[in-house]
Amino acid sequence: MEENNKDGSDELEALEDEATVAGEPEDKSPDELAAIKKSKGSPGSILNNVASRINIYLLLFVLLLVIALIIAFVVIQASKNEDSKQSNVEAQELTQEAIDSLNSNEATVGDPKQLLNIESNAVFAGKVLIRDGLDVAGSIKVGGKLELPGLNVTGKSVFDEVQINALSVSGDTSVNGTLTINGGLTVNSKTSFAAPISAPGITIDALRLTGDIQFNGHIDAGGGTPGVSSGGAVGAGGTVTISGTDTAGTVTVNIGAGAVAGVLANVTFSDSFGNKPHVVITPVASLGSAAVIGTQRFYLSSRTSTSFSIATGGAVPVGSISFDYIVID
Repeated sequence: MEENNKDGSDELEALEDEATVAGEPEDKSPDELAAIKKSKGSPGSILNNVASRINIYLLLFVLLLVIALIIAFVVIQASKNEDSKQSNVEAQELTQEAIDSLNSNEATVGDPKQLLNIESNAVFAGKVLIRDGLDVAGSIKVGGKLELPGLNVTGKSVFDEVQINALSVSGDTSVNGTLTINGGLTVNSKTSFAAPISAPGITIDALRLTGDIQFNGHIDAGGGTPGVSSGGAVGAGGTVTISGTDTAGTVTVNIGAGAVAGVLANVTFSDSFGNKPHVVITPVASLGSAAVIGTQRFYLSSRTSTSFSIATGGAVPVGSISFDYIVID
């Protein structure tokens, strides 16, 4: 009994010492000290001590991390839904059953949201109608006639042979080869040629030159033949004839008996000039009449846009005399 009492007293003393060290009051009873020791040594008390030491900032960090994960999940899910809406065109393989159905009658394969892939070559014996646009990733080869109500080409095009009934070009046009025009060519505005023009014949209603003009060949003035009539100075039985054009020619006067001074010939142009032209006449004597030209004075008695007249200052002997003329506007 004494030993048991001794052991109990030793335990109480130890409890008292531990309570003193831990800061507990020394006036606790042995039962209270034993309860304190039991509570400090339990696992629940250890967890409470650890939880009390957790930093409040760690709790905030964990909370923010959870919120960020939730936001990321929502964004990814919304992106997946959007992608699924955009990629709603599905590819569909053309089966042999579908080909047989197309061959036998009119049939619809797939729907507008599907994509039809044909990996092999395809031959259409009949007509092909495309109600929507046609996009071709490769080249197009047409073995027969191609009919297009409208053609819009934005890039460079190469044509071996093209037949166009009517061609309207709104921009610049460059022809690197020879241009052959079997019909007429009408130019409504100013035209510039950087190289010489070679043509067997050019018909121009009006020609205006801003520089010098050079003719390596002869000048042949074409046009209609003017009209001519004799004046009162040719004498009895006198006549006049003309050859040439409005630009240049020859007037021949046959003088009759009793010729006097005055008008020998009146020349009327085949086409009237725009203004009063410049007329130059030169008398050409016939055989044996050189002396007559030297003693007579021949001149233009009148000059208008439609005619001119050749006159003499004195009577001309019986015979024939010619006058060459040049008319320039």
